[in-house]
Formats: sequence, C-alpha cells, structure tokens
Amino acid sequence: MDPARLSHIPVFSDLDDDQLASIAALAAEVSVPEGKELVRQGDYSYDVLAIEEGTASVERHGEHVADLGPGDVVGEMGVLERSQRNATVRATSPMLLVTLTGWDIRRLRKTAPRAVDHLRDVVARRREHA
Repeated sequence: MDPARLSHIPVFSDLDDDQLASIAALAAEVSVPEGKELVRQGDYSYDVLAIEEGTASVERHGEHVADLGPGDVVGEMGVLERSQRNATVRATSPMLLVTLTGWDIRRLRKTAPRAVDHLRDVVARRREHA
C-alpha cells in the first residue's frame, strides 16, 4: 500500500513518513459491497478497519447509533482492549477499507507507537461518548 494514501486517513494523518511506511508495509486493502456486515456485535475483534471510501451504519442492540464515512475507524476498541465488539457495522455503499490485524497493531507499538497512541486516544474519546 502507498504510504501517501494513509496520510489522508485522519488516524494516520499526523504521522511522519517512516511511521506511515511502517503501517503501509503491514496494511491490507479490502473492497466490500454494499450490505456487507463488517463486524458483528459480540464477536471478538481481530482487526482494525479504516474507511478510505464509502459509508457504513453502526447498530448497537439493533438500534442505529451512528453513520461512518471516509476517515472513520472501526474495531480499534476491541483490538486495543482485547475485547468483544460493542456494535455491528454494515456497509451502506461499496467500500474501500485499509485493514490492520491485531498482530499488526502489536508490531506497530514498536515501529510506530504514535499511531497506536492515536488509536488509543480515539478509543478514549469514544468511551466518553458511548
């Protein structure tokens, strides 16, 4: 993956070129169709999904709680806290995602700790508004 593309995703935008290169070396790009369930509430979280293109809907206990779009991140809470997913997320349009596995995140703690710290900040903010 091209590190320059990562710099347009807010969770990665304030990282330097070396850190972006570390992430790009691990990241995968995935295309998903409209209607695809990205994550299911209650499942264990094994990956982080950053939305590059497209939109998604978030439901908790069957109730719509949020809409997501380019730049939003899904799955970081479960991966960083090693917990179950707290919501179901479904694509509401075709999507292009950048994915990192939990293993990738652990490796990034050594090579790009600012990226992991930023993900932790995202989690903390979401906890405040949950």
